[in-house]
Amino acid sequence: MRLDSARINWGKLLTRILLYFTVVLVCVFILYPYFVMLCTALKSRAEIFSINGTIFPKEVLWSNFIDIWQKAPMSKYMMNSIIIAAGSTTIAMICGIPAAYALARMKFKGQTAFLGFIIVSQMFAPVVLLIGIYKVMMSFGLTNNLLGLILINAAFNQAFTIWLLRGTFISISAEMEQAATIDGCNRVQAMFRVLLPVAAPGIVTTLIFIFINAWNEYTVALCLISTDTIKPLTVGINIFNGYNIIEWQYLFASSIFAIVPVVILFMSIEKHLTAGLTAGGVKG
Repeated sequence: MRLDSARINWGKLLTRILLYFTVVLVCVFILYPYFVMLCTALKSRAEIFSINGTIFPKEVLWSNFIDIWQKAPMSKYMMNSIIIAAGSTTIAMICGIPAAYALARMKFKGQTAFLGFIIVSQMFAPVVLLIGIYKVMMSFGLTNNLLGLILINAAFNQAFTIWLLRGTFISISAEMEQAATIDGCNRVQAMFRVLLPVAAPGIVTTLIFIFINAWNEYTVALCLISTDTIKPLTVGINIFNGYNIIEWQYLFASSIFAIVPVVILFMSIEKHLTAGLTAGGVKG
C-alpha cells in the first residue's frame, strides 16, 4: 500500500511539474515579443543598427520615453484613441444588449435568417469595404472626424456583441425573470434588475473585447483621418516611421504606451468577473 501511494504521489508530482513547465513556456512565448520591444525602446538608434548589437541594451535610455512626448503629440493621440474606443464600446453595448436579449428570449419570424446574417456580417473585414465606407462617410461629412470612426467601430463590433451576449443570455435560466415578473416587474425591469447582473461576466468580457478591437483599429482610421491632431494612437505613431529611416526606439516606446490603457482596463475590471457570477442569482 505504501509503494502504491508513493507511486501515485510521484505521478501527481511529475504531472504538476509538467503542467507548470508548460505554463511557464507558454508565458515566455507570449511575453517574449513585448520583452524585445521594451529592450529596443531603451536603446539608442546607433545601438539598434549596430552589427554587434544584442537584445539587451548596453546603455539604458529611459529618456526615449520622454522624447516621444516632445517629438509627437502623444497625449493628443492617446486621448483620441480613448474617445474612439470608449464611444464605440458604449454604442455597441447600448444597441447590442437589447438585440441580444430579444434574440435569446423572444421568438419571431425570420429569426434564424437574422442570426445567419449576423454570422455572415462577421466575415467582411473593414479593408474589403473600405471604398464604400469612405464614400458613405464622405457623403455624411464624417471623414476626418472622430465621430465617423466611433460609428464605424461600433458597427463592425455590433455583430460580435450580439452573438456573444445572446449566448450569455441563453445560458441563464428564464425562470429567474419569470419570478421577477411575479413580483411585479415588467420585461424591461426584469432584464435590468435580474438578467443583466447575472450576465455581468459575459457583458464585461464583451466590453473588453470591443474596447480592444476599437483601440487597435488601424486601417479605417488611416484612410479617414488626415489631420494630425485628431489621429488615434495607432495611426499617430507612424510619425516615427520616416521615408529614410525608422526610429525604432521611439516606435517601440510609443507602442508600449499604447498597451498600457488596455492592461489597466483589464486589471480594473477583472476583479468584478467573479462577483458578477452570483449577483442577482438569489431572490430575497
